[in-house]
Amino acid sequence: MASHDETWDDWQDLVNMTPSELEDWLKTDESRSVGDSGGGGESTGHKSGRHILRIKDKKKADLSDDDWSHMAKVNGYIKRHLAQGGPDKDKEHSDWRYSLMNWGHDPLK
Repeated sequence: MASHDETWDDWQDLVNMTPSELEDWLKTDESRSVGDSGGGGESTGHKSGRHILRIKDKKKADLSDDDWSHMAKVNGYIKRHLAQGGPDKDKEHSDWRYSLMNWGHDPLK
C-alpha cells in the first residue's frame, strides 16, 4: 500500500479537475449516464465524485483514514482506465472520458 505522501502526490497529479469543474460536471446528464450503479440509483463513479469534492474541501492534515483510502482507490481507478486507453474517435464525447471525469480526471486536459 502506498504511503500517505505517495497517495497525496499521485492524487495531485491525477485528480486534475477543480472542485467547481467537478461539481458542475456531476450535475450533468452525461455524468449520470455512465458507470455501474449495481442495479439502480447512483453509480459508483458518481458517488466517488461527491466524495472527491468533500476531500478537496479539507486540508491535508484533516483527512480521515476513509479519505486516504478513497484517494488511493481514485488513484488506482484513474491509472487503470488511462492504461486501457480511450476510443480512437470522439474521445471528447465518450463513456471512457465521462467515467474518468466522475472520478475527477479529465483526460483532455
